[in-house]
Amino acid sequence: MPIFQYKGLRADGRETGGTIEASGLGDAIARVKTEGVFPSEVREVGIKLKRGFFRRVDETFLPGVTRQLSMLLASGVPLIEALSSLSAEYRGVYRSILVNIKDRVSGGAALHRALGDFGDFFPGFYINMVHSGEQSGTLSRVLVKLADYLEKQNTVKARVRSAMVYPLIMISVSIVVLSFLFTFVIPKIVKIFSDTKSALPFITVMLIFISNIFVKYWWVLAGGAVAAYALLIKYIKEQRLFFDRLLLRLPGGIMQSLYYSRFARTLAFLLDGGLPMLKALRLSSGSIGNRALEASVLKAEEMVAEGHSLHASLEGFPPVFIQLISTGEKGGMISEALMRAADAYDEEFSRRVNRALSAFEPGLILLMAIVTGFIVLAVILPMFQLNQLVK
Repeated sequence: MPIFQYKGLRADGRETGGTIEASGLGDAIARVKTEGVFPSEVREVGIKLKRGFFRRVDETFLPGVTRQLSMLLASGVPLIEALSSLSAEYRGVYRSILVNIKDRVSGGAALHRALGDFGDFFPGFYINMVHSGEQSGTLSRVLVKLADYLEKQNTVKARVRSAMVYPLIMISVSIVVLSFLFTFVIPKIVKIFSDTKSALPFITVMLIFISNIFVKYWWVLAGGAVAAYALLIKYIKEQRLFFDRLLLRLPGGIMQSLYYSRFARTLAFLLDGGLPMLKALRLSSGSIGNRALEASVLKAEEMVAEGHSLHASLEGFPPVFIQLISTGEKGGMISEALMRAADAYDEEFSRRVNRALSAFEPGLILLMAIVTGFIVLAVILPMFQLNQLVK
């Protein structure tokens, strides 16, 4: 049975707390009350996202459940019944989450507070938007906007992944092919030359040396590659700000377009949902994925709080982006201006990715041609020498 942690007050006013086993949140609250405790907080322990190489978070869960809930509410289904129907649609940890949210709402909690108990699943902007929808009585419309936003973000993520798949496959295949050549094929060819007493060309000596390394020390190469990858990932995490600044200076501007699109779309979405500018800036800063730009947005938040305009407060963003915001502020349509900017940078990101991929393929072919030419020359030159000796 699930374990619940609770806090509350006894009849004499003393604060107390502890853990209890129950079949659900409602059962846990009832059991706490039977012990003479009036609960102020009851939550399940241990419901967390299980991330890992072989266990991925289902990214379709949040936009899917959001759209389904919006449809149910728009059709006139009461919130508790809608949550009950949704919990029957899912299995595992997602069902546990929905059951607990339903129990919390049944116990009198607002939906945004019930969602706040599961911060690993529902991001801060999501909870704030739901809160705004509850206060304005437009929860179903807010949920539709949330679903649209989440689906758009997933589309962008899928585009980024698909852009990375082709280069990774090409590089992996190249490494496998070259490793196979140097480990199994080339040693049999160069054995003919290494057994001769004649002096070999320098390029052939290099080929034999590289082949011997692959044959005798393949395990060192494999272990070194794994260790180098682990150290690189660790170093990048430790020096995240440095690498994020470096990404902003990469030629081609691929990552910049992605960052600007994320920020503009999230900020437009939050402002359109009724959130105040300062809260929207703070929440949207975390969606960028670049700490250098995140720090710039947080600094802009401070300047806006002091009375400055948004376009005059942002640093690190291109002039066209700033001009769009300035025009939106003057016309009172900043959300629309930001959404136009997000769409424009989305298209720019796609164009730059396509250009980068079109340049990557001939670059990799050229590199493979150089390696192949090196191998061919290293094999052919000694053959010419042997022919000269025979003559």
